[in-house]
Order: sequence, then structure tokens, then C-alpha cells
Amino acid sequence: MSDIPNENLYTREHEWVRIEGSKAEIGITDHAQKALGDIVFVELPEIDDEIDSGNEFGSVESVKAVSSLFMPVSGRITAVNTELKDSPELINEECYDNGWLIRVELKNSDESADLLLAEEYEEFLLDEES
Repeated sequence: MSDIPNENLYTREHEWVRIEGSKAEIGITDHAQKALGDIVFVELPEIDDEIDSGNEFGSVESVKAVSSLFMPVSGRITAVNTELKDSPELINEECYDNGWLIRVELKNSDESADLLLAEEYEEFLLDEES
């Protein structure tokens, strides 16, 4: 089973969100990085871009495929993980830590109600696999 930290919230598209007050950090889940295989390139938005929940904010390219990234919450991009430009494999190695993708200033904190708790995401993965 994939690693699923309890402190994060999750989407059905396999992104994770760590919310602290009006800020959030976003990445892809352990399940997603395992399914993609070795990640070789990441395309991320520009700082100050405003992106609504559900919209595409970038892509991850692996040796197997290119996968779109979708915003789990609406917000303004405050940081992108520049380490990923030269070391995209950080997503495979540390997807919940140094492999984070973007940080945002939340537009609407109520959107987190639409996200999955760790145990709900785990159940979703089990249903998806069966």
C-alpha cells in the first residue's frame, strides 16, 4: 500500500494538500509517483498565477507518460519548487517532503471540505484497484 500521511488532504486525481492557515503546499501522492515511474521533467506555473480548483496547473513527465496536474484548491501561486528543474526525481524519492510542487495563498478555505482525509483516500485507492 502507498504511503498516506494523515496530516495531508487528498484528491481523486492523486494530488496531496497540506494546509496551514491561509497557505497550502501541494504535491502528488506516493501512489501517483509509483504509477508514473521515474519522473524526468516537471512543468509548473509562474509565481503569482491565480488558478482555480479543478484547473490544470502543470504536468509531470515520466519515462512512461505525461500526466496533468490539477489544482486541489483555488489560490495564488506563492512558490514553485525550483529544485525539481534539475532534480525531478525528488518527486519519486520524497513526494511528501522535498518533492513538493507548489505553494499557494488560498482563495477560499472552504474548498478543503471537498478533499479526502487520509483514510478516505486509502479507501478510494482500494476501490480503484478492485
